[in-house]
This record gives sequence, structure tokens and C-alpha cells, in this order.
Amino acid sequence: MKARRPSRPPRTLVVMVKVPQAGRVKTRLARGIGAVAAVNVYRQTTRAVLSRILSPREWTTILAVAPDAARKTRAFPAYFARIPQGSGDLGARMQRVMDRRPSGPVIIVGSDIPGISAAHIRRGFKALGEHDAVFGPAPDGGYWLVGLKRAPLVPRAFQNVRWSSEHALADTRANLSGFRVALIDQLDDIDDAADLAMARGTHGRLIK
Repeated sequence: MKARRPSRPPRTLVVMVKVPQAGRVKTRLARGIGAVAAVNVYRQTTRAVLSRILSPREWTTILAVAPDAARKTRAFPAYFARIPQGSGDLGARMQRVMDRRPSGPVIIVGSDIPGISAAHIRRGFKALGEHDAVFGPAPDGGYWLVGLKRAPLVPRAFQNVRWSSEHALADTRANLSGFRVALIDQLDDIDDAADLAMARGTHGRLIK
């Protein structure tokens, strides 16, 4: 009789989203193209990201919504489970996600990465099979994906990080000294008008 293979711990993908309202999303982009246009871009990229990362048999996808009071908004598909992001800076909110999910590896991504696909998420979870943490770096020194194995403990990965700067990835990796860290594909996000122009040239069908 063959020995039963141990079951794989459940995988969770968390997408950080905000209610698409002027002044709440893409404020740097809004300075270049206007608040209404920036909200429309956010809607388009979020819709594209959510449609491309679904893989129900491989992981569970959850939306972490801000503000907390808008968790039941109709701006996102109803079939996604939702959790509140809570208070604090980006690091505090991501640490809260990592601390409170059930056992198993967790990957967090944003909703403004037009080049993302399920294959990228798959590579992230595969990397966590042999590493404690994984990052998808961005060209500006930040990152579009972060994942933690969270076993046997959840590292304090996001303290004292200089967010929205070229130091974000380096600062986060410094918090993970002594842990095994993997890097996967580099992808662009959309922070300002220059990023949007580049994304339209590469992913024009997704961002009009």
C-alpha cells in the first residue's frame, strides 16, 4: 500500500484594493492626468488584475478592502471574499494580513500591476516551498508582490520601511535578515503619468 502524501497547506492570495473614489486612489497619477481619469485607470487595472489571477483550485483569493466601512462595496466582484485592511501605514496593514490569515503561505499583491498573471502567482507560491519569503521586485526599488511561508513563525517583515521610495524592497529585506528570500519576475506598477504611458504601450488592451 502506498503511503499517503501529506496534504499541502492551503494557499491564500490577498489583493490590496481601495474603493475607486477620487482623492482616495492613484493620487500621484491624478496630478498628471486628473482625478477622474485616474479613478478610471484604477478601475480598469483592478478589473484586469482580478480577472487574470484567478485559480480556484490552486489558491484562495481574498480582497483586503480600504476603507474598512466599504468592505461590502459593489465596486468589486461579489464572489471574492473580503477582509478589512484596518488602520496604519501600508506595512501595518500588510503585517495584519500576514498575522491573521489561517495557516499556510500567503502572498499579497496590489491591484495596479497590468502585466500580472496567474503564472506569476504560481511562481511565487512555488518559491515559498523552499524559501521563507518571496518578492516580485519593481523597477523603482519597490515590489509588486510579497509572500511569506509563515511557518514556523510570521516574521515582522514590514517595520520601518520607507514606503513609496526606492528603498522599500531593501528595507523590507533587511527586516528578513536570516530568512531565506527568493525573487521572482520584475513587473511595473502604475504610480504616475509616465508609468501609465509605458503601460499603455505594453498593455494597451487592458488600459484605455
